[in-house]
Parts: sequence; structure tokens; C-alpha cells
Amino acid sequence: MDREDVRTIMFRSRGENLRSIYILLFLNIAFFLLQHQDGEKFARLFSFDGHAVANGEVWRLFTYQFVQAGQVGLLPIPPVLTLFLNLVLLTLMGLAVEEEWGTFHFLKFYLLSTLSTAAVAAFFHTPLLGSFFINFTLLFVYASIYREQTFYLFVALPIRVTLLAWLAFAALLVGAIFGSRGNLAALLGAGAGYAYFLSQRSPVPKTSAAPRGFAPAPQDDGSALIAVTRNIARVVAVKKALATGADSDIDRLIGIAEREIVRGVNICPPVDYKPEHSDRYCVRCEGFAECTARHLRLNRPKRIEPTAEPVTET
Repeated sequence: MDREDVRTIMFRSRGENLRSIYILLFLNIAFFLLQHQDGEKFARLFSFDGHAVANGEVWRLFTYQFVQAGQVGLLPIPPVLTLFLNLVLLTLMGLAVEEEWGTFHFLKFYLLSTLSTAAVAAFFHTPLLGSFFINFTLLFVYASIYREQTFYLFVALPIRVTLLAWLAFAALLVGAIFGSRGNLAALLGAGAGYAYFLSQRSPVPKTSAAPRGFAPAPQDDGSALIAVTRNIARVVAVKKALATGADSDIDRLIGIAEREIVRGVNICPPVDYKPEHSDRYCVRCEGFAECTARHLRLNRPKRIEPTAEPVTET
């Protein structure tokens, strides 16, 4: 099917984004501080070991992801640098993917990848140590969602995220074929996570209505430009209506906004609604109509009812 005839719809649930990425960031930092005290003892306690898990040390199913490995392949890398890169990638990519899916689906995606990697490692009786989820599974999914994203290495060297993902995949594949079975476990775990990502995509013809709970993507660049231009004009109308305090204008704008609300879109808190910001995020957001209606209700000038003057008898 032609790319222009379909669109990809992702799970999005209002109020579901609990920012689990912040928890993962905290765990990476906390475990690094523990690892810094005694790296060898830390690795013995928290790396994945199938026999140890079978004996009741179930925390190893997850904690191996928070160990900062000291090398990549044959290249030694200080753990503090590995931590820094993981935090940057987790912040840039994890927040974006969680925002796209919502916390529930993101956590399912994370657990599926992490546990699948551990299951393969247990099958081959091989230990695991390192943040495979961040380096591979999350990168592959992020590159599939945001294909046009460009990173700048060393500030000046641009590289498309899709190329970065292909390079990571090639390195992982070579490691799985010629290296340890830990690389094979990471590859199959990333494959399981990516398969979950593919299962959440729903190709739909342009003419079809979006299912309830899903947010339709813009049809093309032209319609997106029209929507942005229209929303900018409405920002002016909203400011004028609130400045004059005309109830009829405010009610009319609320009615227009409510008719154009797209259900299932993640709505920002009131303080984040800034349609005049330089990045123009609000006027390009599918939740613009709902945020506008809410903004009008919250900022409608309050009417002060005139008090009756006391009647004095003469």
C-alpha cells in the first residue's frame, strides 16, 4: 500500500502519562552510585544469572539493565561516560516514546524487552550485564516513530536517527554471530520489544474514521499548514474575547473549539498552554481545541453582580 494512503496510529490515553522515565533515570543514577563503591561486588549481586534467579534472586531479572558496563565490544569506556550516554538517550527517546504511547503501554514494552532478553540468556546459560534496552530496543522504536530526527554528534556532525539505529543493529547482529550469546539475547530481546511496537500500529485508509481512543495524524503538509494558520487566527480571537469580556464571543469560541476536539489526545496542564510561544507547539498540537476551550473557561472574566442600593424611608 502506498505510504500516502495510510497513517500510523499509536496508543494514546489521556491522563495515563505518569512519567515512568523519571523512575528509570533515578534507578540508573542510584545503581551507578552503588556500583561506584565496589564494581565487582555490585556486578555479582545485580547482574543477570539464571541459576541465581531460580534460587530466588528475582531482582536480577531487572537490575542487570542498570549496571553500567565498562566497555563496548573491545573498546573500554568509563562507566561514568556510559551512564551519561544512557541518561541522555533515555531522556531524549524515552520521554518521547512514553508520550506517544502512554505509561501503561511503555511499561509493557519495557518489561517485554527486558524479560525476553533475560529469558534468552537463561536458555543459553549466559550472564547479562548492561543497559541493552536503552541502547537497542528503545533506539529502534524511536527511530521508527521519528524517522526525520537528526542528532548532532560532537555538536557539528549530523546523523539521522535511522542511520544510528541501523548502525546499532549491525553492531548487535555482528556481536550475536561472532561474539557472546549475551549479544544474541540482547538481539532477540530487542526483537520482542520491536514486535510489540509493530503490534500497536494500525494502518488505516485516509477516508476511514479514527477508532475511539486514537488520535488521527495530519493528512498531509498542506492540511497541517491550514490547521496551524487557522489556530493562530483563533488565538487572536481568543485574546480579543477575553480582553473585552464579551460573553457571546467567548461562548461562540468555546462552542467552535468543542466541536473540533479530538478525543484521546494527551492534554497538557493549563500552565503549559502557550499558543504564542516561539516553537508554535500548541497551535500544531491535536489537543489545541480542547486546551482552547479549557483556557476560555478558566480565564473568562468574572461578572460582578450589582448590589441593590438600600432604600431609605423619608
